[in-house]
Amino acid sequence: MLKVGVIGAGAMGKNHIRIYSEMPDVELVGISDIDKDLVEALAQQYGTKAFTDYRKMLAEGLDAVSIVVPTKMHRQVAIEAIEAGAHVLVEKPIADTVENAEAIIKAAEENDRLVMVGHIERFNPAVIKLKEMISEGLLGKVVSISTTRVGPYNPRIRDVGVILDIGVHDIDIISYLYGTHVNQVYAVAGADIHSFEDHATIHMRLDHEYSGLVEVNWLTPHKVRKLTAVGVGGVAYLDYIDQTVELHDSGWIRKAKIDPKEPLKNELEYFIDCINSGKQPEPSGEDGKHALKVSLAAISSYKDAKLIEIKE
Repeated sequence: MLKVGVIGAGAMGKNHIRIYSEMPDVELVGISDIDKDLVEALAQQYGTKAFTDYRKMLAEGLDAVSIVVPTKMHRQVAIEAIEAGAHVLVEKPIADTVENAEAIIKAAEENDRLVMVGHIERFNPAVIKLKEMISEGLLGKVVSISTTRVGPYNPRIRDVGVILDIGVHDIDIISYLYGTHVNQVYAVAGADIHSFEDHATIHMRLDHEYSGLVEVNWLTPHKVRKLTAVGVGGVAYLDYIDQTVELHDSGWIRKAKIDPKEPLKNELEYFIDCINSGKQPEPSGEDGKHALKVSLAAISSYKDAKLIEIKE
């Protein structure tokens, strides 16, 4: 029975708590949040302990912890959890700076702990299916992937702009589907309703050959989450929300058979399996660092109006 805890009981943290509480062979030892009333109510609801100081929860000897706190706190909380002996799942982005991401990765290596980054869309059944289709050659060589992730602004997002909040999802997914890294990025963005950027178009070159395009905003009054992958043998249309993939080629329009499932449940089950089996999780800390590096480069690009080279 793995002993797990959740640090941060906001909107996403509540989902981590719910899913862990339902998992067999997992004991939800505690929940930590600075909001005393909230964390006590959740602890009572899920039959576990409440902590307003996450360090006291870490002293319970946890095997694993989900870190669902503001991005600027990721380094501090993750390293303390790792040094307390826990494997960690850090919500995306892995950290607020590349240096802080590297510090988390180093701490995990030095303490022989696993670190996984919560890029949840990798566990969306539609993305899993599209990755299989690409690997099987159903699209031929893929040369262009574009995404649209737009919708109304969520007032709880205050510490980062739209690129780090939601654009990082598709930056990671495009790199994942190609199986290679971004080496150049150019972005056009602006801030019209937010203190950080609230709309952006991000152009990426991967492995000096492939194209990636990410469109994000907090301005569109309805939510859209879609991806198009163009190959020399066909084009695939993916809907993250509906969890569907359609393949169009010269002869057919085919809809993939997909069994819908909550992506976060897939993600947390995979995280626990990695701990039990000892295998390295994906997305790894290095994967998370690359997505962060590209996101930060996109922010620099739009601010300085120039192309940014991504160095490994």
